[in-house]
Amino acid sequence: MKQNQTILIYWAIIGLLLLTIAGLALKFIVFGTTATGEDGRQAIILEPSERAMVLGEMRQFLAGIQGMLEAAERNDAAAIARIARPLGMSATRDVPVSLAAKLPLEFKSLGRGVHDDFDRIAMDAEAVSDVRLSLSQLAATMKKCVACHAAYQIAVLSRPNR
Repeated sequence: MKQNQTILIYWAIIGLLLLTIAGLALKFIVFGTTATGEDGRQAIILEPSERAMVLGEMRQFLAGIQGMLEAAERNDAAAIARIARPLGMSATRDVPVSLAAKLPLEFKSLGRGVHDDFDRIAMDAEAVSDVRLSLSQLAATMKKCVACHAAYQIAVLSRPNR
């Protein structure tokens, strides 16, 4: 009977550990570190350096979009590809795991979609050289940007004064 009790205890411990792991995965992969912002959007709570990194990436997107629009005006598909390429998935390599864990899953999905879109824009601009296609793709990408900005804000982790 003692052996059965020991096995039961082991299974209980394994079950608790699996629940803990599942809870942590849910917290860090799905929910991130968020609160409801003053304007009703979900506020993603980050350290100042992490916030600067996310906002810097968004400024790169904006500058890239502006450059692609100028290139489209000149009918320069090669320039569109050159500008879009570094905004693709290769730009995500330097994102620390600690930062990614704080981002909610939908935010990460929108961000990945935008990076994927820039890769697609670059590939199609090189392969097809159709500026109108690039503009259409860019318009679809911008819908993701607008959706993200409508749903989220980036807040700084506030620390109590000591």
